[in-house]
Amino acid sequence: MVLLMAFALVAGAATAISPCVLPVLPVVLSAGATGGRRRPLGIVTGLTLSFTFATVALVYVISALGLPNDLLRTVAIVVLLVFGVTLVIPPLSARVEGYLSRFGNSAGASRRREGFWSGLLVGVSLGFVYAPCAGPILAGVITVSASQSFSTDRLAVALCYGIGSGIVLYGLMLGGRRLIGPLSRRSGRLQIGIGVVMVLVAVAMLGNLDQRFETSVARDVPGFLVDPSQSLEASASARTALTSIRPANTSKIGAAVNRQEESGVKPSPSNLPVLGTAPAFVGTQDWFNTPGDKPLTLASLRGRVVLIDFWTYSCINCLRTLPYLEAWDARYRGDGLTIVGVHTPEFPFEKVASNVSTAIKSNGIKYPVVQDNDMATWNAYGNEYWPAEYLIDAKGRVRAADFGEGDYTKREHEIQALLKEAGHRDTADARVKIKAITPSETLTTPESYLGSERAARFSNGRIVDGTHDYGSTVAAPQDGLAYHGRWSIASQIATAQGGSLLLNFGARRVYLVLGSPGKERSVRLLLDGKPIPAADAGTDVHGSVVKVNEERLYNLVTLPRVGRHVLTVEPQKGVQGYAFTFG
Repeated sequence: MVLLMAFALVAGAATAISPCVLPVLPVVLSAGATGGRRRPLGIVTGLTLSFTFATVALVYVISALGLPNDLLRTVAIVVLLVFGVTLVIPPLSARVEGYLSRFGNSAGASRRREGFWSGLLVGVSLGFVYAPCAGPILAGVITVSASQSFSTDRLAVALCYGIGSGIVLYGLMLGGRRLIGPLSRRSGRLQIGIGVVMVLVAVAMLGNLDQRFETSVARDVPGFLVDPSQSLEASASARTALTSIRPANTSKIGAAVNRQEESGVKPSPSNLPVLGTAPAFVGTQDWFNTPGDKPLTLASLRGRVVLIDFWTYSCINCLRTLPYLEAWDARYRGDGLTIVGVHTPEFPFEKVASNVSTAIKSNGIKYPVVQDNDMATWNAYGNEYWPAEYLIDAKGRVRAADFGEGDYTKREHEIQALLKEAGHRDTADARVKIKAITPSETLTTPESYLGSERAARFSNGRIVDGTHDYGSTVAAPQDGLAYHGRWSIASQIATAQGGSLLLNFGARRVYLVLGSPGKERSVRLLLDGKPIPAADAGTDVHGSVVKVNEERLYNLVTLPRVGRHVLTVEPQKGVQGYAFTFG
């Protein structure tokens, strides 16, 4: 842990001089160049603390209060505007400086003018918009913070990262004060000029120009300049140290499954090991397809074989498993099998009970389904995949775990073996006949997310939150994507504002999770620059157009065989996109 904190300190110092932090440097240097001698220290202190809070703790606050992700960025911009205007008006600046200094400098008038507290205010606002090019260390802290419980280890690493940046910025501010010190003593106009700079920077941030600059830097500047610490963060020592802040799988079931996978031994259906006592359904919300929609418990199902299926209704891999689950439910329910679908959402709209209910009905699911919106049951099993099946015997013990698609014959044999073991009718000769879509064996393009949180392989460079105009000249690389025109980007969602999207894919089928809040909207599609022929169009496409009227997975392309093509997506303004999947 100490080694990782040292790495974070060095990495933070290196990224403080990278091009990605240039948008905040004018404010840092200008604010630190005027006022009392302690103002630079106040700025650095405020920036370090608020940056650490935003990196580690803010995700919990936003989630708990239901606040928009960009709220504190807006607050920070307002603070910078107010502070800049204050500097432009010297009498107002003096009054504010005196008022703020009372909080920490009551010892005397000579110390009131040192500016620590006014600098602290500016630093706090900057911390929420300070966005260094995060390498593996900071990215690792942010990723696990968003999905795991609070950890002092992650807080310490993020704090060291912020301190490293703060030390370098403090040095830059001291150097700036020495350069313009003679000028500041001769004229108050310098302070007014600095205030104007702060206002201009705030206005630029209001128009997301800082984020567009970061995107341009990430795309056009060599990697070693964008992230000077990349070689350090990618070292074997850093990668090993990073494991200390990644939470271990504390689920006994998850740990047992991991040990079984690591052993490389695949048990036969007639010799299934006991992986542990099955965790209960915990932290769940609505139940469907149960008597009176009342909750089920594993204790009430004792004596029956239970198949737990973790799924979510916009996941194409999950949807392709449903025909098998539905057939097993129809064939073996009377022989002692109960299937329970645990719906653990990937996107916010999948948490809405009415959406889940609609998906259950449209897919013809008749077995019980429960909402696991907070991933509580998911975490109790130590699960990591969509879809995932856990097979529980009549005594309430997990006996098998299967992940992803395929191996359906093996799974059916496992069901039959546990039914026989429990004393139910021998069904070894029974086999369900299922006609379902199977994934292409030569699939090449991986799942592709449109929001900033998991965006990858975009030729636009780093995808960040905000409204951006991406222009119209960028091509999509192989297995990559490219935004054109105006888009509003959030962590999980991209909302069209008059722009289009290019996808260079290698697959047979293309799916896209779409939504259209408030009303039906359309999406026009082009395949290799031309309208999609009816023979190649997905089931949701008619005349090369998709009508988006609900938040779900849409089938865009169905080719006769796997091939490489470029798909152009031209959504009507207001259409929301989440992720591409392929088959």
